[in-house]
Amino acid sequence: MVAIKIIEWEDKYAEQFKRLSLEWLEKYVSVEPADLEIINNPHRSILDNGGMIFFALCDGLIVGTVAMIRQKDGSFELAKLAVTEGYKGLKIGNLLMEKSLEFASQRKAITVFLYTNRRLLPAINLYEKFGFKEVPVAQSKYIEADMKMELKF
Repeated sequence: MVAIKIIEWEDKYAEQFKRLSLEWLEKYVSVEPADLEIINNPHRSILDNGGMIFFALCDGLIVGTVAMIRQKDGSFELAKLAVTEGYKGLKIGNLLMEKSLEFASQRKAITVFLYTNRRLLPAINLYEKFGFKEVPVAQSKYIEADMKMELKF
């Protein structure tokens, strides 16, 4: 059994956040200006506003990440969920989701939402497993996002 530990952001992990985020974006969709704003400015876009970035640590390596971006209404956007190749299938996505939703719940969030693309079936299945439901996409800062999902607490 592989030991996976979920840890919170430290500045020393900034490059790992960028690496993991770009890795999955470049493989599955494309890197958009909104993505780069988040990836290149994690303090301004996530951390300074009451959000958090979590990492999955395995054998001393950062192998997964997810961001919780606090919104003005107190809800959270779940974003940049990624697990590096070679570590998929170890339930790391589940652990990152559990930690993210626990974080939102502790902060009395009523809703967690996310944007995705319908081509990303494994991700959609994971979100549905955690209770996320599809809702209409009113507008999104992500060009390739053709699906919005949300979870109400």
